Amino acid sequence: MKILIEVPTWLGDTVMSTPAIENVMAVYPKCQIILFGSFVSTKIFLQHPNVTQIIVDQSKDKGSRYLNLYRLAQKVGKVDLALSFRQSFSTRFFFWFVEAQKKCIYKRYREKPVHQVVRYNDFVNHCLGTDFTPKKLKIYYNTLEQAQRQKPIVGINPGATYGSAKRWYPQEFAKVAIALSSHYDVVLFGGPGEVEMANDIENLLKNAAITNYQNLAGKTSVEGLIEHISHLNLFITADSGPMHIAAAFDVPTVSIFGPTRASETNQWQNPKSIVVKKDLFCAPCMKRTCPLGHHECMKLITANDVLEAVKKLT
Repeated sequence: MKILIEVPTWLGDTVMSTPAIENVMAVYPKCQIILFGSFVSTKIFLQHPNVTQIIVDQSKDKGSRYLNLYRLAQKVGKVDLALSFRQSFSTRFFFWFVEAQKKCIYKRYREKPVHQVVRYNDFVNHCLGTDFTPKKLKIYYNTLEQAQRQKPIVGINPGATYGSAKRWYPQEFAKVAIALSSHYDVVLFGGPGEVEMANDIENLLKNAAITNYQNLAGKTSVEGLIEHISHLNLFITADSGPMHIAAAFDVPTVSIFGPTRASETNQWQNPKSIVVKKDLFCAPCMKRTCPLGHHECMKLITANDVLEAVKKLT
């Protein structure tokens, strides 16, 4: 059984699709999976036992995107089943040229708000005619044994790719890191676009004479990010892809939410997870930038709010 799976573009969404993908494997345990998706999203499947081929979607890089998608479809070859967790026009165009006995493209099957993990699972159930419930997030990754440390490790992840509205403030993250630094070694995370935020936090740590920290922003691959997060003892994060990686490894996590719906995209089945948010008339607005210009959904969250949440977890 050969199956093509197109995963979501965003890292966090892809992690949230893993319970549904596990349910595909429950139906076809010996299937061979060809994985198609963005460079970042496909990285979490590098050690997946059923993935035999990864095709990175580079159709936007140069030339005609749609000609490139046609060529990528030819590269896939014949498959028994093609599943896409995306619903864009480009996906439909790509799937038109994929040679598969059955094709399923993601759509929502419930009107009421539910967690995105449930939506992805509904899609697979509808496609395969099954009635599975979604289990835990699953990232196949053989973590390396870590040297014994004198202190546990807290990760600080200030970034959120979707837009500035999801981002809490560097000075508040720094206050949390400073308060926890007597009990934890601190690791700062962030992608290439979040290095400046992490550097702002680092400068505030330096000003407070904190030395037991490491700034990894812009310095890790996705595989390295998984490795580091899997060994954390505590994680303080915005609503982001790394937040969902932490959930896959049951890392105790405080997640800071503002403009997005925590009920739909918070950590899935992490028993040690707390969401910190403010209930405002304008939230969640689901906008990339604050449409009212005040950003109070994030401004009103204080370092003390997060530290109180940490106390409940530890």
